Amino acid sequence: MSTQPTVSEHLSPELAQIFLEGLPQTIRNALLMRAKSMNYPVWAVIEMAIAGYLDSEALSFVDCKPKLD
Repeated sequence: MSTQPTVSEHLSPELAQIFLEGLPQTIRNALLMRAKSMNYPVWAVIEMAIAGYLDSEALSFVDCKPKLD
């Protein structure tokens, strides 16, 4: 029996909420509005924003909608 925590491939909704609460209001609102306009969970929008910042070849908002697991 392993006592290691499982690692998720995605940002959890709970961690996304904590992250959002630490951001300035204007950035938080922009991420929430983007998530709503794309009909995506906010954790997915945060992941795309971070990935796009770190890797210009990463899936971004202008790409076709990625499949969510």
